[in-house]
Parts: sequence; structure tokens; C-alpha cells
Amino acid sequence: MAESNFVDYVKIYCRSGKGGRGSTHMRREKYCPNGGPDGGDGGRGGHIILRGNRNYWTLLHLKFDRHAMAGHGESGSKNRSFGKDGADKVIEVPCGTVVYNAETGEYICDVTEDGQEVILLRGGRGGQGNSHFKTATRQAPRFAQPGEPMQEMTVIMELKLLADVGLVGFPNAGKSTLLSAISAAKPKIADYPFTTLEPNLGIVSYRDGKSFVMADIPGIIEGASQGKGLGLRFLRHIERNSLLLFMVPADSDDIRKEYEVLLNELATFNPEMLDKQRVLAITKSDMLDQELMDEIEPTLPEGIPHVFISSVSGLGISVLKDILWEELNEENNKIEAIVHRPKDVTKLQQELKDMGEDEDFDYEYEEELEEDEDDLDYEYEDDWEEK
Repeated sequence: MAESNFVDYVKIYCRSGKGGRGSTHMRREKYCPNGGPDGGDGGRGGHIILRGNRNYWTLLHLKFDRHAMAGHGESGSKNRSFGKDGADKVIEVPCGTVVYNAETGEYICDVTEDGQEVILLRGGRGGQGNSHFKTATRQAPRFAQPGEPMQEMTVIMELKLLADVGLVGFPNAGKSTLLSAISAAKPKIADYPFTTLEPNLGIVSYRDGKSFVMADIPGIIEGASQGKGLGLRFLRHIERNSLLLFMVPADSDDIRKEYEVLLNELATFNPEMLDKQRVLAITKSDMLDQELMDEIEPTLPEGIPHVFISSVSGLGISVLKDILWEELNEENNKIEAIVHRPKDVTKLQQELKDMGEDEDFDYEYEEELEEDEDDLDYEYEDDWEEK
């Protein structure tokens, strides 16, 4: 079994239910020779519904449940009896799930709140029975509407974590150490690169019972946009963050250059991430004295707040919290709805292959003929009312 159960990318086949057909029944009762049409309407097909659930934090529960199928609507019957609606299929997803069309890469929807429901695929409307089509000159119509067909689609679900502050840095920059020092999170920490292989969340306590959420993602390196290291796979988890905390070790050869490399990789992934507020933290500063800090400070990038910290000794941690809280509460730094861009289809196939989600879903269906019903077609009318 894999060491981690963190799953943030799945491909699922979805199919709504087809609508039930209307009935062509004629009323036949004793002492009522000219009963006329009394066929009922067919039931609506089931919807495919996405529902946000705060109790889920990954897409693991969907990893091995790749088929979401709603129930079909039942046909109408005599005495103007309506057919039963098909059962809806509700897919519980963690908050922050984004859905794309797996074939075209088109953005479909985004589930961000607990209890939020989005109808992914609508079930077919049920057909009207022959009782709707009787007129003074057509008193015994022997036709009814068939139900609308089902809809089907293969979708990709991506999880983008919801957090206030996102940590950005090279491997071994001290991101996981900082998260473990200021929150109750316990990420894996070691002295070799790419120790963190999955995103981690931690709740950082502040003064007067206040708190904010911090997200740690695996380190990125120069050339990540070309697939080096772990690539840019996990950068989507900080797309929603309102503040980015860049972390560069104090023993780096050129702090400004490393910061610019990280900034360039973010721009390659999504240029809109450059509009987010940024803070620079120089980590592992317990090896520096005040004289060295004064020498390094003029070489730091201009225009962004910076602070020297050490997660081991606690140097600058309280100052860092103050800066982060102040930046988070600025009016011009509120979290705004991110614009989800359609995925490039040429890159999507390779992305699916890398994630192990390149399975094809092929199905064949056999149409079921209703007993004691005339297999007659009728064109849908545009003036149908929603049921």
C-alpha cells in the first residue's frame, strides 16, 4: 500500500438518468365505452450532483469508485399516473474541488463551501402522456412523448486546498519545519530534498484567539515548468491563497536570484499568481549575527516585506506572524474568486498519464422497450415547463 492516502486528482465517468416515456393508455372501464386517453407522464431522470463536504480532505474515496450513474425515470401509466423520478446520484467532494471536462479541458464548476450543491449533469425530462394531446378534433391520440435521453461525460476533479497563506520555496528551505513550529501539523522533516511529497495544512494561532490557515507544498526548483523535480503539479494548491510566503535559506548564494527563480516558475504556471501579496522570509537565520543581517538586507528584493527567522530557535517567528496577519487583513488583499482557465488538451493527456488517470471509459447501452406500449416517436415541444 502506498505510504500516503492523499489523492488530489481523479478521473470519473458520470451519467445522468434518462426520462421515462409518457403513457399511451386508453381508459377502458365497464359502462364507460369512450373513456378517452388517460396516459400519465414519465418520471424525470436522476441528476448527477456534486456536494461540498468539509469532512473530506482528499479525493481518496473516489479513487476506486470511477462510475457515477443516476437512476432512470419510470414510465407513466394509466389513470394519469406519473412515473417515479430516477434517483439522483450525489457525489461528496472536499471543499475546493474544481471540475473539468476530460475530453475538451473546459472548466465546468468549482465547489468551495460545505453543503454547496452543483448539478453536474441534469437528468432527462419525462415524456408527457397522451392525455396532454387530446383536442376536440383529436379525441383519442395514440402517441405520447418519449423521455429525454440521458447525458454522459467524463470529468476530471482537482482538489485545490483552501488556505490563507501558501509557502513557496526550494527543497530544504525550511517550509515544513516552520509549519510544524507554528502549528499543530506534523509534516515529515528530514535533511534531504523533496522530503515533502504532498501538501500539508496547519492552523496558526495568533493573539486573542485568532488564527489563519497555512499551506505547505512540495518544493519547486528551476525548470519545474518543464517537469524537473516534482514539476508544477502541487502549485494549484496555493492558487486560492491570498498571501504567498516565499522562503529562502540564509546560506543561499544569492537570495534575490532564488526569489526571482521562484517567481518565474509561478508566472509560468499561472500569471495571475503574481497579483497576490508576497512576503519574504529568510530562514535558518540562527547562523547569522546582526552584522551579517545588516549586510544581507540591502541585497534583498525591493517592494515586499521581509523578515529573518529561525524555526529552531524561534528567532523572528512572532514578527513573521504579525506581518502575515497585517497583510491578510488589508482591504486590497482579500481572497477573490480565482479565474479557472480551460486546460490545454495537448497537455491534458500527458497530465492524465502522469497521474495514472488515463483510463478510457467505454460503454454500450441497450434500449429497453416498455411492455404494452406503442413504440411511437413524438418531437419535443419547446414550450415544455420545467418539472
